[in-house]
Parts: sequence; structure tokens; C-alpha cells
Amino acid sequence: MARRKSDLSPEDKRPLNKDNFRKLLRIFSFVRPYIKPFSLGLLFLLLSSVTLLTFPALTGKLVDAASDSEAWIINDINLIALLLLGVLLVQSVFSFFRVYLFARVSENSIADLRRTLYGKLLALPMGFYDRRRTGELFSRITADVAQLQDTFSITLAEFTRQILTLLVGVAIIFFTTPKLSFFMLATFPFIVILAFIFGRYIRKLSKKTQDELANANVIVEETLQSIQVVKAFASEVIETLRYGNSLRKVVDIAIKTAVYRGLFISFIIFALFGGIVAVMWYGATLVAAGDLSVGSLLSFILYTTFIGGSIAGLGDLYGQIQKSIGASERVLEILDEQAEDIALIQEKALDLRGEVRYSQVSFAYPTRKEMPVLQQLDFHIKPGEKVALVGHSGAGKSTIVQLLMRFYDADSGLISIDGKPVGEYPLSAYRQSIGIVPQEIILFGGTIAENIAYGKPGATREEIEWAAKNSYAEEFINSFPEGYETLVGERGVKLSGGQRQRIAIARALLKDPKILILDEATSSLDAESERYVQLALEQLMQNRTSIVIAHRLATIRQVDRIFVLEQGQIIEEGNHEELMAKSSAVYNKFVTLQMQLN
Repeated sequence: MARRKSDLSPEDKRPLNKDNFRKLLRIFSFVRPYIKPFSLGLLFLLLSSVTLLTFPALTGKLVDAASDSEAWIINDINLIALLLLGVLLVQSVFSFFRVYLFARVSENSIADLRRTLYGKLLALPMGFYDRRRTGELFSRITADVAQLQDTFSITLAEFTRQILTLLVGVAIIFFTTPKLSFFMLATFPFIVILAFIFGRYIRKLSKKTQDELANANVIVEETLQSIQVVKAFASEVIETLRYGNSLRKVVDIAIKTAVYRGLFISFIIFALFGGIVAVMWYGATLVAAGDLSVGSLLSFILYTTFIGGSIAGLGDLYGQIQKSIGASERVLEILDEQAEDIALIQEKALDLRGEVRYSQVSFAYPTRKEMPVLQQLDFHIKPGEKVALVGHSGAGKSTIVQLLMRFYDADSGLISIDGKPVGEYPLSAYRQSIGIVPQEIILFGGTIAENIAYGKPGATREEIEWAAKNSYAEEFINSFPEGYETLVGERGVKLSGGQRQRIAIARALLKDPKILILDEATSSLDAESERYVQLALEQLMQNRTSIVIAHRLATIRQVDRIFVLEQGQIIEEGNHEELMAKSSAVYNKFVTLQMQLN
């Protein structure tokens, strides 16, 4: 199963070119409000690095002082030792403030980034979610942002420190011990070129191993998702063999990779320590010739250790920055999406009468443009009127509702409320004026009271209890030991279907919408639950424009008019009695079929 570009993991790397570096700088803009502590942190980073680089020089001076036989040199030894301790103390203080300041900047800037990204996700239109998976979006706000947090708090600081150590360290050894430095430099090209060739080949093998492992994991995912099919066809042995063959390829490539990695490590150890031996040999000859002191040789070795550590660290840090560029690319992809015009503050509902009109409306979902759902649709709903949408699955009932909620915009035609195009109303205030009780009730994982109050943020306890009473939910709520403070569980799993429906109705009742949408609100309920829900719906539909999507006759009979849809068009219209009087009507056949099924 091939991965799409958007499925890339945070481990994916991007080349560090001009365009990708610019993307990382865009994310870095979240640091700008904290530029003062960030700049101060950079200053402490510089001071910490420079201070630490005096350590090898003082260590060499200490050795030189110890090798002098004059008694008065003892005072110099003590002084140098105290200076070394002072350097370590000062460097420790600088390091503390560096870590503290960068942590403060990164935590605040990443919190701003998470808040901005979350707000953008909430403001994106439904068409965006049709193209994306929830797990992928969750990864953006967790794994990708965590990768960027590591970059802001650790990677950039360490990268800067290692660069400083490398440049300053090289400058010092070339200034103090030029002969030894040039000799060491002569050994570098050979080691670096071979390490580059080896490393590149090993990376290719590692990638191939990961690809084969991904193929093996696809087999596991497919078989577990289709376990009933596997068992029905008694294909357990076949799937086990298929997985085993895939794993064999993984093992073969992994062993080949291990061979080359072992050779690479052996080469690096031999070349690195061989280079050290060569440098020490040449340094010893310089000491023997009197061209170099023992302390200077020790300082040189310590500096080269610092420089070698910096070079080794830069490789890993470079890889971390590449990963961060990949993470920033995926985060920016979301931040650059066109969002809905959502209000930044809670808006009040509009003062609507509730007149709804669809004029020559046509629509196809963005992901299925070749399949029109609504075609030249026309209908008119008077203020306070109750209408039902009836039709087979795919006829366009739910699409009418989604267009009315402005989850999508019509491809052509006009949808108006009270004679005004819906697009001219402020979006947040407009949606505040519409209430919906969907077929699949989604409750949040808080208390019953919190879920009811979602319809009206800031509602009083009296208002919540009033809504519960009028939605016939009060009785079962009071039967719980915690009453309104009962936790409903994730997505409301601790409540029955009928109880969740009544909580949703209470939520809509508290919202007091001008226009009400009921989407299969009584489907999949037992007789007793349906009776309570039906009573609650009757209470909810009073004195407001109501659009009902339903198959149950008990719900349909209560409405003023029924629209029968087929292939995105209204083919019949009237109340229950009028449509039933037409023996050839589609609605008549629909009702007859429902009665037979019941």
C-alpha cells in the first residue's frame, strides 16, 4: 500500500535548500514575540561556548607549569587550577541561563503554534476533511509540532554551539600549533570521502529495509481489518506464508545492511584512532625536537576532541533540521489552507423569521465532481413551517441540509434565508441560528450538564434543567447517582441511544434556533425510547421552521408538507394524506413498504 505525500511521517527528511529553509523560517516567525529572551539566550550560548573553549588552553598551561622544576611555579599551578574551576563555574552559569531562556521561548512559541494550528483546523471547511484522515491531522498537531519544539528548544541551540566550537576551535589550533594542525588536516579528506560513500550506501539499504517492513505491516493491517474474510475462506495459512515471505525479505536486507554497517564502523574506528595515533606521533616528534611543549600538545589533543565531537554532532543535528523542515512543510500546508470566515468571538444568533428558499440549486461533492447530487433543485419553506424530506439513500436529503448549514457552497443556483442569500450572513452568527439533531449523536466526554450547555455557552443551571425537562431527559438524568454531573464517557458511550438523542434534543432546545434540522433523529431506537424522543421532538419543533429527514411514519405525519426526492430533484410534494391519496405516487409506495417492514 503506497503512502501518499500527506502520509509522510515525522522521520522523513527534506534537503536543506533555500526554499525548504524559508519554510522553517516561516515557522520560526512564532518566536518573534519572544525575540528578547531568544536573543539573550543566544548571547549566553555564545558566552558558554567561548568560555568552555578556554578549558583546553588552561589545561595545557597547567601541564607546562607542572613540568617546570622551579619552586615558584607552584603559585602558577594553583592560580591556573583556580582559573580552571572558575571557567567551569562561569560556563555552568551561562549554560543554565541558555537552557532556561531557550526553554521559555520554545514552550511559549510552540504553544502559540499549537493554538494557531488548532484554530485553523476548526476553521477549515468540510471539504478539507473530506480529503484528509483524522489520524493524519492529529499527527500534524502532535508529532510534527513536537519535532519543531525539539528544533526550537534544543536543535538550533546545539547546532549553533557546535558551529561555534568548530570554527573557534579550528582557528585556535591553527594559530597556536600550525604544524600539527596542517598535519591533522592532511588526514581528513581520506576519512571524510570514504565515510560519505559508506554512509550514503548504508542509508539506501536502511531505507529499503524500512520500505520492505512497511510492506509487511500492510499485510498485517489488511488481514486484521478483513479477518472475517480470511477466516471465511480458511486462508490463515496463506496469509501467514505471505507475511513470512515478506519478513524474509526484510531480514535479508537488514543483514546485508548490518554487514556494511559493521564494515563502516570498523573503518571509522581504524581511521579515527589511526589518525589520532599519527597526530600524536607527529606531536611527540615536535616535542622531542623542542618545537612544541607537552602542554601545547595536550591542549591540541583536547581541542581536536572538541572539534571532532562537534563534527560528529553536526551530522545528527543536520538530520534533525531536515526532519524539522519536513514537519514545518506539513504544518504550513494546513496553515496555508483557505479557512472559513469564522468569528474570533462568540456571536449571537441572527434574528431570523426562518423562510428558506432553494432556487435552481445544483451541487456535487468536491471529491466526486463527476457525480451530481442535486440538480436544479427548487423549493420554498415558509417561516415556522414543518417539512419532511423523504427519499431513497443517495437522493440528496442530507446534502440539502449540509448546504443549508453552509458546510459546502452550491455549485450553482441560490439558497436564501428570509430573502437574503445565505452567503451574505456572518457565518458564525448564521450557524448559531440553526439547530441540528443528527442521526449519529456525538457527545463530548464531560458531564451531562456540560453536553446540554454546549447549545448555549454560559447557560445557567436552571436553563439546563429546563431544557432537560422539556426534552424528556430529566427522568433518566435524575436516576443516575451523580445526576447532571454524570460523565457520559467518550462520545457518550455510557448512555443508551435514546438517552443520547434526548441529550442532543435538550442541547438544541437550549440553543433555541430559528431553523431546526432533524436528521433521522428517531432511527435505530427501540419502541419506548422512540416514544420519549418523539415527544421531545414535538416540543422542540414548536414555533420554528423545521426540516425533518425521516423514514418513520410517526415523524413524517406531523409535518405540514412532504418533499419526495429522487436523484437530487423533488418529484412529489404535499402532506401525508394528499400523497397517500395518489395510488401511483412514489410516496404511497414508500409508506406501504415501510408498513410491510414493520
